[in-house]
Amino acid sequence: MKEEIEYLKKYYKGDYKQALDRLKKGEPVQYIIGNVDFYGYELKVNKNVLIPRRETEELVEEVIERSKRFLNPTIIDVGTGSGAIAISLAKRTTSKVLASDISEKALEVARYNIKKQNLDIKLYCGDMLTPFIENNIKVDIIVSNPPYIKENEEIDEIVKNNEPHIALYAKNNGLEYYEIILKNAKKILNEKYLIAFEIGCTQAMEVKALAEKYLGEVKVEIKKDLSLKDRMVFVYNY
Repeated sequence: MKEEIEYLKKYYKGDYKQALDRLKKGEPVQYIIGNVDFYGYELKVNKNVLIPRRETEELVEEVIERSKRFLNPTIIDVGTGSGAIAISLAKRTTSKVLASDISEKALEVARYNIKKQNLDIKLYCGDMLTPFIENNIKVDIIVSNPPYIKENEEIDEIVKNNEPHIALYAKNNGLEYYEIILKNAKKILNEKYLIAFEIGCTQAMEVKALAEKYLGEVKVEIKKDLSLKDRMVFVYNY
């Protein structure tokens, strides 16, 4: 709490007492302030989107590096939320970046952030890969930090009580959306491709098995985050 109070004092520009009351009632400090720093960019956040985490910055770093293996790739960010991943990739690469989310309220936040960063990122409203399939869009790189928390999994109360459940929970032991993406990926992928996922720290081998089930002989790489937990899965064929 002490760290959050200092953060509030430094960045909150409204009624400090009212903000402190909200903090004491268990509201995340990022929602109170209304923005968060992600990969060096100030992004608007509210209760309609997840608060971007440091682990997701690590995913972005990996995708930036791996995108150099492609010539002017098209990248999609599936389940973009605030637009954090898409914005960071558009800022740090020369790639064409598209993004989607099933929540129109989340897309409103992403749209605001994209405009503020003066970027040209086309947004689609729809479930997982559906908008890209329907629009016959072909891509080189799929990036996604989908909902992956098991429906009966215990999580921090501050997350459970504030952040949108549609962006947190997934059926099939948290694997639902990885399977949907991997099952349909070939419908939109170009011949040479990369799929980059953020995962729950116990899901690596299950996601690997799904990739091999739906994509056949592919390379699957599991990477740890700075806390040495399995946090990213990369599926590629080059």
